[in-house]
Amino acid sequence: METVTGMRLFARVVESGNFSEAGRRLGLAPSSISRQINALEDALGARLMNRTTRKLSLTEAGQLYYQHAARILADIEEANLAVSELEAAPRGVLRLNVPVVFGRLHIAPALPEFLDRYPAVTIDLTMTDNVVDLVEEGADLAIRIAELKDSTLIARRLAPSRRLICASPAYLDRHGRPRTPQEIAAHNCLTYKFTPGQSQVWRLRGADDGLHEIRVKGNLQSNNSEALYSAAKAGLGLAMMTTWTIAEDVRSGTLEVVLPDYEASPTDLNAGIYAVYPHNRHLSAKVRAFIDFMVERFAKPGYWQGLCPDGSAHRQQA
Repeated sequence: METVTGMRLFARVVESGNFSEAGRRLGLAPSSISRQINALEDALGARLMNRTTRKLSLTEAGQLYYQHAARILADIEEANLAVSELEAAPRGVLRLNVPVVFGRLHIAPALPEFLDRYPAVTIDLTMTDNVVDLVEEGADLAIRIAELKDSTLIARRLAPSRRLICASPAYLDRHGRPRTPQEIAAHNCLTYKFTPGQSQVWRLRGADDGLHEIRVKGNLQSNNSEALYSAAKAGLGLAMMTTWTIAEDVRSGTLEVVLPDYEASPTDLNAGIYAVYPHNRHLSAKVRAFIDFMVERFAKPGYWQGLCPDGSAHRQQA
């Protein structure tokens, strides 16, 4: 503790520029601070400061010591705050950044229950499909749906994000139901536009016969999944949609899963739904409470996961 105290005094003197200002900030006499800095130098066996009547300057050893001391003191402060937050009730403004469609379907409807459970929390919700810098935006937490590769973020997987091929029963009655992945290529496929000019390939994976890559085409392409979702419900063609988008439509019969034994993806087959936050921030009580709340909510039986290839919520017709 004496070392930490000396370290803290030394850092405050460096940041204040002189003993008098440091003493004013700390409520200590400058002579007392000077004696303690002398004791720290004696313990280290090195001079940390050059003192004159007008100003202080750091020696090479002092510069090196301050760099390490500042980092250590910040870590101590972070540790103290993390422990106090662990026992504290969630409170304050929780700034969330979530994708538009997922936010509308699954985050916004959950907020009343969360706020009822934690009345001292206020939520600032931003819905955008742009991947933003959480630190620059001042966000506490983001929901990301992807195969995460950003090592600057700490992530907790909330649920898998899986896709299936679907269409309206009316479309399938008119054009037939594909029985193999290869038959999809003959249908009008409603595709998501990632980059201009990019060829459209749908990847399907079955339980036993590996990965199928199908080049598809159709008369509607969009960078908005809700446009494709609406067109599929209206009977325009096949669409690749997330299970969390179409679950209720499949259960009600508005949409039908095509090739229900195959999971699909336009890019990868390892995407998940993640709660992410910057690695340089401690996990506050309000952030921890929200993550735990969403994990609990998504884990409830009968949520959209019943549509996965091994589930039983598919509507199949002969």
